[in-house]
Amino acid sequence: MSKAGTIPTRMGSWSTAKPVLKGKCTFCLFCWIFCPEGAIIQDEANRKVLFNFEDCKGCGICVRECPTRAIEMVEQEGDN
Repeated sequence: MSKAGTIPTRMGSWSTAKPVLKGKCTFCLFCWIFCPEGAIIQDEANRKVLFNFEDCKGCGICVRECPTRAIEMVEQEGDN
């Protein structure tokens, strides 16, 4: 499913780092609001965020915007 006004394009294949939840996510959704790629998914049942690594460019904006520092960028393993 694509978002209104967007063309679905997979970008994550060239990123070198990916976001990972390392701390206490308060579900403030700042990361979701600021993600330029829409790569963050709201898991309302568990009150946390999930990451769509196919869309994530590894820019780190989510890390900078998280007030509790719950997100950390880690290097991807493999040929990326």
